[in-house]
Amino acid sequence: MSYRVACVGAGYFARFHYDAWARLDDATLVGAVDRDLDKATATGLPAFATLDDLFAVEVPEILDIITPPKTHAAAIRLAISKGVRAIICQKPFCSSLEEAHAVTAEAETAQIPLIIHENFRFQPWYRAMRAAIEDGAIGDPRQLTFRFRTGDGRGPEAYLDRQPYFQRMRRLLVQETAVHWIDTFRYLLGPATGVYADLRRENPVIAGEDAGYILFDYASGARALFDGNRLLDHATENPRLTFGEALLEGTEATLSLWGNGSVTRRVFGATDETEILAARTYPGFAGDCVFALNAHVLAALRGEQPFENAARDYLEVRRMEEAVYTSAAEQRRLPL
Repeated sequence: MSYRVACVGAGYFARFHYDAWARLDDATLVGAVDRDLDKATATGLPAFATLDDLFAVEVPEILDIITPPKTHAAAIRLAISKGVRAIICQKPFCSSLEEAHAVTAEAETAQIPLIIHENFRFQPWYRAMRAAIEDGAIGDPRQLTFRFRTGDGRGPEAYLDRQPYFQRMRRLLVQETAVHWIDTFRYLLGPATGVYADLRRENPVIAGEDAGYILFDYASGARALFDGNRLLDHATENPRLTFGEALLEGTEATLSLWGNGSVTRRVFGATDETEILAARTYPGFAGDCVFALNAHVLAALRGEQPFENAARDYLEVRRMEEAVYTSAAEQRRLPL
């Protein structure tokens, strides 16, 4: 069976969605929607300026929403009213936590799966780390650190060549970027019990924060630290492959994620490391995680596995995001 898929949005990142769907044997792209009709037309698919125009011609089985948060609720509600089989929505999910709660409830009432396109947990290195934890290969996890270093936030021209709206975002580092690791840390370590955040702006030409620390604690006593700075870089030929480097330290061994996408394991007390995931060239974006997420949604629709990042579960990520900003503003640890 091939699922008919339409995408809303044809901006910079949407190209990775179109490419991923096109490479999936059991998906057929049937339309592209963008208020800039030229961008929709450039996809080579039937092009529509509005979602209403699409639905007048075609009701796809899957609607993939790849647009800014302020457009999410209206698009989701229209898709629900038309009876699509499943909806995928890019993060950040809706323009507020309250709005996200409301559309989640509406999708559940209609019994339509609503999945948030949070793709970083689908990157192959995090899947390898999760497998190592589950296999007991590192013992009990005690410390997880990610150093986010993209090097793209320097000077007055920062972001203008790729995503110029970054300069105007009042919330940048956390809402746009660190939210990926809020979800990834949950994927690797489970629910956090508290958060402390220290955020700052280093480039004066942008509106939001572009550097900071976010520290999560866990009932097990483990800690996870997101250490982000968009002005600094890390050792890699492609800064948008892993976006930085990570250490996952356990009682028996430590896993290291390197900028080339490889993961190594060092046993406690040893100096040599064993490669558990080799570096390689991936199609698509950041380890082909968009393809992996889309393939996962199709498998879940076929009943082969439960959905990851269902909207109800992802509301916790949105709550944690708000807690990060509150912690930074109040300069205190917040319980979660």
